[in-house]
Amino acid sequence: MKTPKLSVVLATHNEEDNIGRCLEAVKDIADEIVVVDGKSSDQTVQIAKKHNAKVIIRENPANFHINKNIAIDAAHGDWILQLDADEVVSPELSSEIRSTLSVQRPALNGYWVNRKNWFLTRFLTKGGQYPDPTLRLYRKGMGRLPAADVHEQAQVTGPVGHLKHDLLHYRDTSFAKYLDGVNRYSSFAASQMQARHEKLSLLNALNYLILLPLLTFLKIYFRHLGLVDGYPGFVFALFSGLTLAMAYIKYWQRSL
Repeated sequence: MKTPKLSVVLATHNEEDNIGRCLEAVKDIADEIVVVDGKSSDQTVQIAKKHNAKVIIRENPANFHINKNIAIDAAHGDWILQLDADEVVSPELSSEIRSTLSVQRPALNGYWVNRKNWFLTRFLTKGGQYPDPTLRLYRKGMGRLPAADVHEQAQVTGPVGHLKHDLLHYRDTSFAKYLDGVNRYSSFAASQMQARHEKLSLLNALNYLILLPLLTFLKIYFRHLGLVDGYPGFVFALFSGLTLAMAYIKYWQRSL
């Protein structure tokens, strides 16, 4: 019985600093690489093509999971490994994926993978950031993203397993890059508030501007022990709460 083919799929936008490292890490396990690019203005597309990726260029929607689904649909492998450009498959995870697919367990249609998330100067170990399980490996035709939220998981039909080794996520290598993400996510959250016609009131303002940010900080920093991760852990807890306040302010301004 032949080994199933693996398609690595990504959605990208201005990822020239990351895409090469990401694709280099999967060169030994990927039978196909599919990249859907949201009209990058840098060298993302050129770098992807140097790694023999099939590149599809289209618009860059606010919810980039739309482009991820397009990449999934364009793949021809028996299995899909869905990655972000700032993620790196560790050598241990690469070997585990190769051995897992070669065994061909017919009862399982997907696998969860734990992520290690880099924040400013280190991989976070607490604050709800590790382990950070994500459903990324699944049979072709058995998994898709709902594309309703930027923090959602893939939905896989049938039973799934869990791999042992980590996916490395170099998400926020600088504070400036982190703030770009905060701005993007808060804008998306503001759009969701707008879609559900969130009430503009003093009570809601106090909730989003003060209560929820405070509770989020306390939950991440103390309940989930973000304090163990030192100053990066404090900054992550603080701004995780402030993102909610930013979203409400953006929604309020749009409603004027």
